[in-house]
Amino acid sequence: MDTVISSSASLCAVPVRTVASISGSASSAYVPLAHWSSRHRQSLFPQRRRGITTRLRNSSSSAVRQFTVTCGAGITEINESQFNDTVLKANRPVLVEFVANWCGPCRLITPAMESLAQEYKDRLTVVKIDHDANPRLIEEYKVYGLPTLILFKNGQEVPESRREGAITKVKLKEYLDALLESISVP
Repeated sequence: MDTVISSSASLCAVPVRTVASISGSASSAYVPLAHWSSRHRQSLFPQRRRGITTRLRNSSSSAVRQFTVTCGAGITEINESQFNDTVLKANRPVLVEFVANWCGPCRLITPAMESLAQEYKDRLTVVKIDHDANPRLIEEYKVYGLPTLILFKNGQEVPESRREGAITKVKLKEYLDALLESISVP
């Protein structure tokens, strides 16, 4: 068989080029993703990349990539029940990052947050709170944009510490240095 042809429009088509065929000539074809084995689909959509987990959900009409924000080294994900002990009763400053798995800017700053959590691990604690799973905290702290960063010290939000939206690693480092200096953390 020289080429694979399908009239199925169930999933996106992936270009395939055969190197050799029975007739000796090379040919090109588009093979619907549904015809690929799960091993080949996994190579096309890797399961884990830079703290972002991707899952392929198969439906009858399309393939949809779902993302889940995961915590890397130095960052702990907490929920409403852990917030009081982890953030409000902490002996040192706590940087809280409010995120959601559907939020592109949240995924964008994940590597920078993980890197800085490691760099500042002796000076502060970094925690991540899922927006969708913790509506009481979202309402209580009036989180309107994502990602939102808030620094807490001695159980209180540090004035002028709230930051919304994506931020580069350099700007994030400047932000943290200025905040830690303002609250006298060496």
